[in-house]
Amino acid sequence: MLKRVGLFVLTNIAVLLVITVSARLLGVDQVLSQNGLNLGSLLVFSLIAGFAGSIISLLSSKQMAKISVGARVITTPSSREEHWLLDSVAKLSKKAGIAMPEVAIFEDASPNAFATGAFKNSALVAVSRGLLRSMSSDEVEAVLAHEIGHIANGDMVTLTLIQGVVNTFVIFFSRVVGYLVDRVVLKNRDDRSGAGYMIASLVAQVVFGFLASLVVMAFSRHREYRADEAGAALSTPRAMISALQALKRASNGSSLPKEVQAFGINGNSLRALFSTHPPLDDRIEKLKAYL
Repeated sequence: MLKRVGLFVLTNIAVLLVITVSARLLGVDQVLSQNGLNLGSLLVFSLIAGFAGSIISLLSSKQMAKISVGARVITTPSSREEHWLLDSVAKLSKKAGIAMPEVAIFEDASPNAFATGAFKNSALVAVSRGLLRSMSSDEVEAVLAHEIGHIANGDMVTLTLIQGVVNTFVIFFSRVVGYLVDRVVLKNRDDRSGAGYMIASLVAQVVFGFLASLVVMAFSRHREYRADEAGAALSTPRAMISALQALKRASNGSSLPKEVQAFGINGNSLRALFSTHPPLDDRIEKLKAYL
């Protein structure tokens, strides 16, 4: 986890340094400075603003997820099903080398599950009532293994770091575009930025944000394959395939709130570039190699 965090932080810093050096060599920073923009200060601001929201979201992810789906954490199991669920998560967590996460059930007729949390050893695994009712015990265990795989792989933290990186770039470049339009194109010489800056930076932020979301969605799809592999290893490949086939039969798109949709096993059915999850058929085909 620390190695992954350090790698992404260093990567972000390195890329920002490359931007600074490139801008200086190309003379872009000189043009911007002459027109009232301090490139170094903008980089620092973009870095702080880009990561602040992502980190706050990560730290509050467990509580927000519980609220958004109305999840009930099982503290004292009240049925054989809840006993089995806790025992299964405990067994899979031990096998994956992580601490036992909180286990919750949320009332949803569609089969789904998700994992979230800021830290690997204090995470949350939640399953829908529909998942428990529509799948066999082996299939539910495979779904739980998939979610434990997300936690063990540190996917929540990695996704947050990627989101922070792309946020930084969106903020930085949108403001650069705004200054260039306001001061160079529109020739605004006032001390304060004009309407051209505000409009141009807003439009640029929307465009860059749209492009950045493609990067985040691409990573989200990639980590689903890795979580499927982890699920197959922690349970069995056949059980993982069977669980995905059951999801395919029941799938009408995800019913999870958007706050946790990226962490669910049954993702949305939007077009490929904008989907948090790969097509179930593709996931099943990849797992067949492990049979």
